[in-house]
Amino acid sequence: MSTQVDLRMTPGAPALVEVSGVDSMEQATTWLRHRRPGLRAALDEHGVVFLRGLPIRGTEDFAVVRDCVVSSRAPYREKATPRSAFGDDVYSSTDLPAAQRIRMHNENSYTMTFPGILLFCCLEAPREGGATPTADCRRVLAELPGELAHRFREHGWALRRNYSEHLSLPWRTAFGTESRADVEQYCRQNVIGPQWGTDGSLHTTQVRSAIIHHPRTGAAVWFNHVAFWNRFSLDDSIRDVLESEFGADGLPFATSLGDGAELTEAEVATLNAAYDAATVREPWQPGDVMIVDNILAAHGRDPFRGDRRIAVAMGDPVALVDCAPTVPAAAGLS
Repeated sequence: MSTQVDLRMTPGAPALVEVSGVDSMEQATTWLRHRRPGLRAALDEHGVVFLRGLPIRGTEDFAVVRDCVVSSRAPYREKATPRSAFGDDVYSSTDLPAAQRIRMHNENSYTMTFPGILLFCCLEAPREGGATPTADCRRVLAELPGELAHRFREHGWALRRNYSEHLSLPWRTAFGTESRADVEQYCRQNVIGPQWGTDGSLHTTQVRSAIIHHPRTGAAVWFNHVAFWNRFSLDDSIRDVLESEFGADGLPFATSLGDGAELTEAEVATLNAAYDAATVREPWQPGDVMIVDNILAAHGRDPFRGDRRIAVAMGDPVALVDCAPTVPAAAGLS
């Protein structure tokens, strides 16, 4: 059986493989295992591969596909958005409201170890919208103005989080513990600066490299949550309400350069425009699986109408130190 995959390339869409003659999960397992080298080569080139035609009927089948594609599973660390657990390390992609656009990001880009591979599976396609767009992070970096890219290369990026019962996840959910001591130990081990409020709230700061290098290919990539979690990526009306209610320092997430220099609205718009220039998307059909190299490609979510069920699984964890970061991780502003 061939180890190669036949890719269909369409402008504005990810590389797609039409799977034919596979009618059972046993056949799907054989097909995937034989073509794993070809899928890896396609990911190295394109960052994303869309599989259409696998006989997936539910999360159990999707978990089988996951285990054929990755060598090991990856945990979801420092949780940031609500998800539903389907069992066997399969989750909902996100439980955020349907009308909310999710901007481009690399999963867990702020952690010291992150998933190298993401898999998304469509269990139920929405009536309208709801694609999971992706962007080639090599191209995103190439699209950025040289001076702006240089500043991030020199200083990295900073993330400040306010854990809350109302605006974001509470720290107990994000860290999976009821113990402050456990949180503080995790922060020490993972280069995060924690600060406790008098009301028991938690605020953290961490600096990470905004540009890293793919450990397999050596390609330089734009890898972070800078635009996604910046205040200027919020709709104006939402930002005004949140800042009026909680103050500019009270938002659940805030990003800046690693030296603390704040980004202007125009600079954030430039970052988002670079993502837009590199973005491709394919409308979901039930049973579709999208494999994403989490370092080479960022992902997001389009708003949608109707019921939408997209499952996600993660694997092949990668350590930040193995990606030639341009700045060392730090627990406070550089």
